[in-house]
Amino acid sequence: MSYAYIIHLAAYSDGVLYILAALLLVALAVIIDRSWSLRSTIILGKSIIHATASREKLSQSDLAELHTRARNLPEAALLATAQRHLHAVSAEAMANRLDESIMLIAPMVDRRLWILDTVVTLAPLLGLFGTIIGMFHAFSVLAQPGHAPADVTSGVADALVATAFGIFIAMLGLTGYNALTNQVRLIMHQLDSMKTLIINRTDASAPAAVGAPRRNPAMANS
Repeated sequence: MSYAYIIHLAAYSDGVLYILAALLLVALAVIIDRSWSLRSTIILGKSIIHATASREKLSQSDLAELHTRARNLPEAALLATAQRHLHAVSAEAMANRLDESIMLIAPMVDRRLWILDTVVTLAPLLGLFGTIIGMFHAFSVLAQPGHAPADVTSGVADALVATAFGIFIAMLGLTGYNALTNQVRLIMHQLDSMKTLIINRTDASAPAAVGAPRRNPAMANS
């Protein structure tokens, strides 16, 4: 397939193929960028989870060390929340605050995936639109005197290229979207695991319940 023929196909669809090519580049950019980012987040997050699970209890120094190691990972927000509220709230309140952190992190984890979702829906429609435009050009030959049947059939074949290209982009985008969605699910599972680890290892440090009876030292010595 020569460059001149590609230009001919693009002109035959009135430029729709150029738009489809732009969608393909956008989809590839999102897939490569998010795959690299999410994969790194999963691998580094596992090391933080394993380091947290290896500790019997989590003190302020432990949380500070883990927070430094986590740096820009989503787990860092949970560790920062645990640092702020350690010895200040009960285990149930700590769990609620960690849930708040997870809800704030979630939109950052799956950002830009909506672009792939849009490409998957839009690409086949644009391809069909380009094919319809190409059909207009193909059948316009019939209005010219002395036309050859081969001109119509070749025009129809050229028009169908837009639909094929749009379906190809949709298949590629759908595969990437499903793979990235699975990675997002794994990250959210890691955050839930991190939340459970923090609660289980800081529960003993929770303050005493408000209103709990206190023993009188004088009565204890008598």
